[in-house]
Amino acid sequence: MIIDSHCHLHDPSFADLAETLRTSMTHDVWGVVAVGCDAETNARTMKAATAAPKAVWACLGFHPDWTRLTDDDLDRVEAQISAHHSRIVGVGEIGLPWYSLEGATDAPTLMARGRERLGRLLALASRWDLPVALHAPHGAAVGALEALKRHQIERAVFHWHKAPAEVTRAIVDAGYLISVSPEVVYRERDREMVAAVPLDALLVESDGPWKYGGEFAGMGSGPWLASRAAEEVAKLKQLPVEDVMFRLSTNACQLFDLVWA
Repeated sequence: MIIDSHCHLHDPSFADLAETLRTSMTHDVWGVVAVGCDAETNARTMKAATAAPKAVWACLGFHPDWTRLTDDDLDRVEAQISAHHSRIVGVGEIGLPWYSLEGATDAPTLMARGRERLGRLLALASRWDLPVALHAPHGAAVGALEALKRHQIERAVFHWHKAPAEVTRAIVDAGYLISVSPEVVYRERDREMVAAVPLDALLVESDGPWKYGGEFAGMGSGPWLASRAAEEVAKLKQLPVEDVMFRLSTNACQLFDLVWA
């Protein structure tokens, strides 16, 4: 059995939560860490966690690449985190912009604003002793790592991690986790990373409803894909699938302070 460490259950694709969780269980996924991206998706994430408290755990977030989000939106999310800090298991997804910078004429300004916003959110995570689920792909990873250290955040995961090997080593050496998506089944970059990173520093995720290629082309994406990612991690580590799933689930439970079901 495995935990999907990062899924957008607020998406309309998962409107039938009970069916989503039933399908996930048939694929040996018994729990989902659900992440939000703004005040509205955070509210839907909280609703899902309330409806299925033994299978869904909520993180409240503010997506750094959603360019439509304003400082007023950030104020609303900060208020949500403060109001519900005892009912959530983390802050996420949050991080630094990257994809939205491509082609932007004011990219330095956008990144500076992103750093300031991330600092505010990390301060809240530190205040309430909550772990962080980070969106910090590629060149954003170094800045996110520096911010975690600056705010003395002890627990964090770099979700769907993509960065040079030396950056990945620095993240793991600092005591943080990295998460891989179903792309590990068919993308060499992810496979090399998993082979190099200790098992106790790994998580798996679906990032549903994100669509994948390879053997998943044309398939619906959801928490159930986390088990396939875990199977591939086991192959790469040359370890029994059951042992790897147990370790990955344990990593998720330790990071998010979850009760083992």
